[in-house]
Amino acid sequence: MSIVKVILIVVIICLAALIYYLLRPLSNIPEPASFTCLAIEEGDFIAKDSLPLPKTIYGMGLTYRKHLVETATEFDPDAIPPIFKKETRSLTMTNSRVKLPGRDELIAAAAGLETDLVDKLQADFVALDPMLDYEVELGFVLLESISEDDLQREGFIPQLGFFVANDLSARSLALLGEGTTKRYEFWGVSKSFSGFLPLTDKIWVPKNPSENSIPCIQLKTMVNGHVRQSQSTDNMIYTPLEFLQFIQEKYPNQPLLKGDMVLTGTPGGVAIATPKALVRMSNFLGFDRFKKLKIKLGGDLSSFLKAGDEVEVQGEGLGSVRVVIE
Repeated sequence: MSIVKVILIVVIICLAALIYYLLRPLSNIPEPASFTCLAIEEGDFIAKDSLPLPKTIYGMGLTYRKHLVETATEFDPDAIPPIFKKETRSLTMTNSRVKLPGRDELIAAAAGLETDLVDKLQADFVALDPMLDYEVELGFVLLESISEDDLQREGFIPQLGFFVANDLSARSLALLGEGTTKRYEFWGVSKSFSGFLPLTDKIWVPKNPSENSIPCIQLKTMVNGHVRQSQSTDNMIYTPLEFLQFIQEKYPNQPLLKGDMVLTGTPGGVAIATPKALVRMSNFLGFDRFKKLKIKLGGDLSSFLKAGDEVEVQGEGLGSVRVVIE
C-alpha cells in the first residue's frame, strides 16, 4: 500500500472520529422524577405579602431534560445540579418595566467576582450586549424554616407554597464564568439585576402535600405574543425535597428560613440554545471564555430580548407575569 493511501485512510479515520465526537448523543440524560401530581383545586391561594421577604433566593440550573439537551450539557448523575443565589433586589411584580443592563453595568457586575476582568473587558469588548434571556420557572417558598435534621428525617414533608416566575438572565455575563471555579456565581450575578425576577403575587399552597408533590401544570413563555417555551412541570428531574437537600449540601452553614425562595429551573426553549456540535468544537479547539463570548456576540442575537419586547410567563392555574423590556 502506498504512503499516500495510508495517509488518506488515516485522515478519513480522524475525520470520522471528529464527526462522531461532535455529533454523538449526550450521555446519561435522566428521566423525570416520580411526582405526586396535584391539581390546582387541591390547594388554596395566599397573598405573597402574608409571608416574610426572603432572606435568600436560590436558583437551580439544568433541571429539565430538554434544557440539558439544548445547552449540550453532559449530565453527571453523581453531582448536584448547578445552584446559585439570586439577589433580592431582582424581585419585581407583573407589568413592571425591566431595564437592559448596559456595558458598564455588566463589567461592574463581573468585577464584583473578579476584579482583574475590568481591564480585559474594557479593552476587548467595546460593545457588550447583555444577551438578555427569559426563563419561565415553577418556584416555591418555604412556609416554615427547615433544619438539616428535618431534611435527613425519613418521610419529612416540607411545607411549601408555589408560584410562577421569570428568571431573567444576562447570558453574556454568565458566559464569563465558563471554565472557572466561580461559574455558578457568575450565573447568580447574571440574574440579579434590578427587576430580573418578576413573579406572581399569589402563592398556591397544597392542602395535602407529600414529599414529592408538585402542581403538575403547563409552563409557558411568550415574547411579543409568540410562544417560546411550553412544557409541563412534571418533566423536572428532581423533587422539591431533593432541591432542598442539594441546597443544604452546597450551603451547609446557610439556614433555610421561612420566606426563602427556590427557583426550580427552566424547560427547553431559551434563547441561549446552542447546537452540541458547536459547543464541542469550541471545547475541542480549547477556546477560553473570552473567545466563546466573542463568538456568541458575533452570531445571531435575534432570539434574545431587546428594548420594547413584551415578555409574559404563565403557569396553568397559577397565574401569569408580564414585563416590558426597556
